[in-house]
Amino acid sequence: MSYESNPILDKLPEHLKQFIKPQNYDDYSAIDQAVWRYVMRKNVDYLSKVAHKSYGDGLQKTGISIDHIPNMYGMNRILKEIGWAAVAVDGFIPPSAFMEFQAYNVLVIASDIRQLEHIEYTPAPDIIHEGAGHAPIIANPEYAEYLRRFGEIGSKAISSAKDYELYQAVRRLSIIKEAAGTPQEEIDSAEKHIETLQENMGKPSEMALIRNLHWWTVEYGLIGTPENAKIYGAGLLSSIGESKWCMQSNVIKVPYTIEAAHKTFDITKPQPQLFATPDFAHLSQVLEDFANTMALRTGGLSGIQKLIDSKALGTIEFSTGLQVSGQFNSVIEHNGKPIYVRTVGPTALAYREKELVGHSTLQHPEGFGSPIGKLKGINLAIEDMSPRDLKAYKIYEGEEISLEFEGGLMVEGTIVTGTRNLQGKIILITFENCKVTHDGKLLFMPDWGLYHMAVGQNVVSAFNGTADLGSFDLITHEITDTTIKSKKDTERARLEMYYKQIREFREGTNTTISRHKVFEEIKTDHPNDWLLSIELYELAKKGNDDNFQQEILAHLETVKQNNPKVGHLIDDGISLVEHSFSHSL
Repeated sequence: MSYESNPILDKLPEHLKQFIKPQNYDDYSAIDQAVWRYVMRKNVDYLSKVAHKSYGDGLQKTGISIDHIPNMYGMNRILKEIGWAAVAVDGFIPPSAFMEFQAYNVLVIASDIRQLEHIEYTPAPDIIHEGAGHAPIIANPEYAEYLRRFGEIGSKAISSAKDYELYQAVRRLSIIKEAAGTPQEEIDSAEKHIETLQENMGKPSEMALIRNLHWWTVEYGLIGTPENAKIYGAGLLSSIGESKWCMQSNVIKVPYTIEAAHKTFDITKPQPQLFATPDFAHLSQVLEDFANTMALRTGGLSGIQKLIDSKALGTIEFSTGLQVSGQFNSVIEHNGKPIYVRTVGPTALAYREKELVGHSTLQHPEGFGSPIGKLKGINLAIEDMSPRDLKAYKIYEGEEISLEFEGGLMVEGTIVTGTRNLQGKIILITFENCKVTHDGKLLFMPDWGLYHMAVGQNVVSAFNGTADLGSFDLITHEITDTTIKSKKDTERARLEMYYKQIREFREGTNTTISRHKVFEEIKTDHPNDWLLSIELYELAKKGNDDNFQQEILAHLETVKQNNPKVGHLIDDGISLVEHSFSHSL
């Protein structure tokens, strides 16, 4: 699987590259292209009145065409002018990976496109949502920086084990809902499963809360005052139905604050309430306020506990800057503070995001444990001791020593060496013949080998993922459900051929086609299809063929009577044609 890289994509770590797939532009059918064209024409016509001005400016800057599904390589040539790039992925990817892409100034674009049957809205990420929704707004520098910073902070948010289960369920629903012929019972069952999961999530994780902020800004955000708001959220910009829905007076609009983090959303339904930010700079202010509540900045016992609950790879940082990455499974506390922490399985130590030599997962394959805090009865923390102080307290090479920490934790052994940071502070002490106990309970035994004790009186940070990306093999991506490509029957293939012929006629690549013959075939063999008749109506209008126009309008009235659900789509399509011709006169 190959894709065309560029300087921005070259900087991506390998664990993100595993999600990238080729766009396979030739897989888009003429029906797909017609769906794109209809949605884009309708959106641009309507959004010119209700979207933030950055949308219109951005469409031009990012080279998004109204008539053609964007080619990723073409987009990248234009996006690089504003310091961004785009990659194709297969539907939903894990939230932390999605946000990490943003941190590298890379727009993730689900390359599939919604079916004609779901032309107004789909819960699945698709190229209309990503390309026509997200890409134009990032041409605004203030918003682009917000998106990058959001990715940087969001990728460090700690998830719960239940978050991943919900992600898998939402991904599956988006796939089966977009797959042709999925039984309604299967869709209902998948939606019910998501409802059950959402009702039993417990206390929301950091990832759940920051995803709410992402939803109410990046996806469904309004800008301005609640009384006079414009659209900038990609979910609204890319949905014909919701961009109109959200402007109705019965959709509640409230000022955007950090409280939005606690407002949940339902991906399967239009949103009954939206948040309006006064400007893009305010988004960054709220994001920083939220980041101040995260374990990334608060650390402590609660941060460690969040990592234990996540059952996933995470990192803690001591006050000396020493970082421990692994799966955390236990913590001993005393007076509300952590005094000992332990990981299980492969663990790596780092300083300032760079792995310490000799402390990779090969050296710590079965976990790592260390005391946290100050020595009992000594006001000076080990990390604040000068070389003279350390010698005075016999924390010195070759000394056999017994260190008693506050909370009853004992480290007894012979000091082999110490590791210092750039400021000269000691961050790690290595012992041999070492025994670690807490209230008589053994935590480390002498015959287990060398004991490496982290130095730090506090845990100042706890976050998702690893400190040094090279410490762990993060190439673990396996998609259990992938986008379902339905096999085309003869009838569908023939319909696609008619769409292709009309497209070629409109673009002047093949003008020998009989539009009247195609129309007769459509009426006979595909009586429920409406979009191609709209395109034929446009051509009849362009050719001033009044009789043909009337024939098509009469047929579309029949389609509306047989399927009232598409009535407004047909009316809107006809209006678009009329509107474009009245403007060109």
